[in-house]
Amino acid sequence: MPKRDLILLALEDSTTSLLMQRALRAASYEVAIAQEASALEKIIQESVPALLLIGEKFSGQSGLRWAGEILERFPTMPVVLYAATDSLELCKQVLQAGLSGYLCPPLRNDDIVQTVEHSLAHARRMGDWLRREVKKTTASLEKRAELSEAERKRFEHIFSNIQDGVIILDDEGRIQFVNRVVASVFELNGNCRGKPIIEVINHPDIYTLVKRAKLVPLKYHEISFDDGRIFNAQYTPIEGVGAVITMQDISYLKQLDRMKSEVVHTISHDLRSPLTSVLGYTELVERVGALNDQQVEFINRIRSSVESITALVNDLLDMSRLEAGFDTRREVIYPENILKFALDTVEGQLQLKGLSLAVDIQPNLPSLRGNPIRLRQLFDNLIGNAIKYSPPGGVISVSLRAEGQQIIFKISDQGPGIPPTEQARIFEKFYRASNAPDSVTGSGLGLAIVKSIVDAYQGRIWVESAVGKGSTFFVVLPTG
Repeated sequence: MPKRDLILLALEDSTTSLLMQRALRAASYEVAIAQEASALEKIIQESVPALLLIGEKFSGQSGLRWAGEILERFPTMPVVLYAATDSLELCKQVLQAGLSGYLCPPLRNDDIVQTVEHSLAHARRMGDWLRREVKKTTASLEKRAELSEAERKRFEHIFSNIQDGVIILDDEGRIQFVNRVVASVFELNGNCRGKPIIEVINHPDIYTLVKRAKLVPLKYHEISFDDGRIFNAQYTPIEGVGAVITMQDISYLKQLDRMKSEVVHTISHDLRSPLTSVLGYTELVERVGALNDQQVEFINRIRSSVESITALVNDLLDMSRLEAGFDTRREVIYPENILKFALDTVEGQLQLKGLSLAVDIQPNLPSLRGNPIRLRQLFDNLIGNAIKYSPPGGVISVSLRAEGQQIIFKISDQGPGIPPTEQARIFEKFYRASNAPDSVTGSGLGLAIVKSIVDAYQGRIWVESAVGKGSTFFVVLPTG
């Protein structure tokens, strides 16, 4: 009769051990004996017995404790406990410990063999069940893996064939994916996955985009190429992934905008000459001869109207120059000096309306690189608006400070405020808030010019306002 499974006996009582050996061997089981901890460990490692039958006390420790340690390492091995006396408490401890069963005197051969066979049969059923579950789980995981791979290929195919450029980065700024458009635009060859973007794509605008995105939230950034192409890039952080950079080719939009600006520039330039002539002749009329009061009033109205139209033409010319990209002057400028000069020039207007000015300029501000005329124009327009819309006796607050690698300009007034539904449109050309007082004149181009100047310097501008409480404008410009 062939030998059956190996049973390991870990019993200190030699009489009990001998009895169990005889019973198990008579049932054709192989039996191994361990009388101390080292022998138990050696047999388990070398032979991996089918069942462990351990005494209530073994090698100076509790058999239940030994059984728990064995089950932690070999959770499918059936363990039977031998105890000197039977009790309800022992039964509860055996069940709680996860053992297969227990034996107590009086011992009979049949009882020993039946307990062992029952434990082995239960272990086989559990093993079969585990194998089935593992097989089912493995099949499910394989199916999911197949679906995931198919989905991944599907998304890669979509990303590769859309007309916008797509770059996916991890949290460390390493490239995880670039689509066909990006590879073509930046002439990328070979696999660039896992490499830092600033090493793979050697372009100053990309470097600036990634650098600025780490400092402030950034949605729009232009990337220009020597051949005239211009892309609008958007940097979007994604939690758990890193970030995605998308790029849209806006070259044709820039071209249309330049054409429009050139038309406006030409018309505005041609208008300014006759307006200057009209203004000059109004001054000459008074020199020819005496005028009555009504004629003087008419002349003054003509002069005022011509000056308003001239101011509008000048604003249009400024807008066209900015939008056409003619403002290329760059030099080191100190914003606090320009702001102080701009504030000095409006002292008369402030006194005329009885306005108070609260100024907070941080000392030793870093310099900017730009056109001092444009920065002065930015300050003049925002300060001028605050003066125009502030009620007599009101307060205007101005602050200029550095934060990180950027300059922040803030100006607050106590004017009528801007309705929430209109705040997103106030930087559009010719747009004026619906609650603007009729007594306050304007072309609706001042804030549009300010926005164009800020955009030209890769900055940001926004407004916080409440109707009846005033408005606060914020301008953020990068330093360096």
